[in-house]
Amino acid sequence: MQVHRLGGPGDFDPLLGLASRARVVMLGEASHGGYDYYRLREQLTRRLIVECGFNFVAVEGDWPDCDRVHQSVISAPGGDSDPQLALERFERWPTWMWANAEVARFCRWLRAWNLERPESDRVGFHGLDVYSLWESMHAIFEYLGDDDQEALAAAREAYRCFEPYGQQVEEYGLASRFVSASCEDEVVRLLGAIRARATTDGAATGGEPTSGADRFAAWQNAEVVAGAERYYRAMVAGGPQSWNIRDIHMADTLDRLLDRYGPDTRAVVWAHNTHIGDARATDMADAGMINIGQLARERHGAEAVALIGFGGYQGSVVAAPRWGAPAEIMTVPPARPGSIEERLHRMLPERALLVLAHGDRPAWLNEPAEHRAIGVVYDPSFEEWGNYVPTRLAERYDGFIWCDQTTALHELPANAEPGELETYPAGT
Repeated sequence: MQVHRLGGPGDFDPLLGLASRARVVMLGEASHGGYDYYRLREQLTRRLIVECGFNFVAVEGDWPDCDRVHQSVISAPGGDSDPQLALERFERWPTWMWANAEVARFCRWLRAWNLERPESDRVGFHGLDVYSLWESMHAIFEYLGDDDQEALAAAREAYRCFEPYGQQVEEYGLASRFVSASCEDEVVRLLGAIRARATTDGAATGGEPTSGADRFAAWQNAEVVAGAERYYRAMVAGGPQSWNIRDIHMADTLDRLLDRYGPDTRAVVWAHNTHIGDARATDMADAGMINIGQLARERHGAEAVALIGFGGYQGSVVAAPRWGAPAEIMTVPPARPGSIEERLHRMLPERALLVLAHGDRPAWLNEPAEHRAIGVVYDPSFEEWGNYVPTRLAERYDGFIWCDQTTALHELPANAEPGELETYPAGT
């Protein structure tokens, strides 16, 4: 293990050395509401783009919302001139995950960087998540117009199947369990029709040829609808299956993006530690859970993937006391005695970078120890019993960024709509 003091963006050199061999670099966060995690992740991502040629950023966010940001940062026709405008239109709770000043600063920088480059070389910004069933359905209708009657009929059948449940798609999951309601067949037909259309140039349908980007976005929205249908059916049954469906969907989306951008493409992923840290090095594996960090290592090879976790000892965070409640700035108490965070607090300076993949490692890094995970729902008084994932740190990550004292991020104004219930750990 190598330990380096972290004072500014120039101190990320050891991680850039680690990333130089990787096709995929996944950057975590110990909470969705910490300024320091977002700011350091932004600084590292800038260097990966500028110095290592990474081609897109994929985040733990919904495809349609993030596609508006993507259109802005690549300066696509019709896209917002300021990415912050797109971020302020995020409506799904918890909006602060992406509608915050830290992400807005990065996206403004990315747009400026892209404007200096040919359109074919511009760096994208994409969402990996599975929740946007209705938004994705509406996007599919906008894409189809009246040109492709077969695909349009499939879309209408899928829409009618979900329509009785309104915007509360978790009610569809309950119905599928108790009254044998299912939209699976309709969704499969829709996905097949959109996939078929995505392989054409649009002229075969009798309409105007559509761009490859439009066809890919429609295909991805159909994949979201299919993934969401599976997710909500699995969610009501409990157990690990809904979590696994979600992370497999995110991993599949990442792979489609890699294929879309081309064989030499390199990607940066932003998500919670619970998603990017290899699940096999935690108690998640015992519960039958997988995640995108594990799947990336299995699919692309460990040598082509760099997993970078984040952690802190105490400070403040933006979170909510219960699902759907307004966000608050909460105090994060000192980490639990014996936890990874408590040990690192005693060993390391205020900011540090650990390269776990290089050199000899202390034995305790290969042994299970509690590792803090704060979700969008957080109760600091629960620290004594929860908010920790038993982890073998050196197996879970290739590198680790340490912030002894953390502060809350800065929300943008956004209109929050109730979001879908997420799986354990709550809100990650």
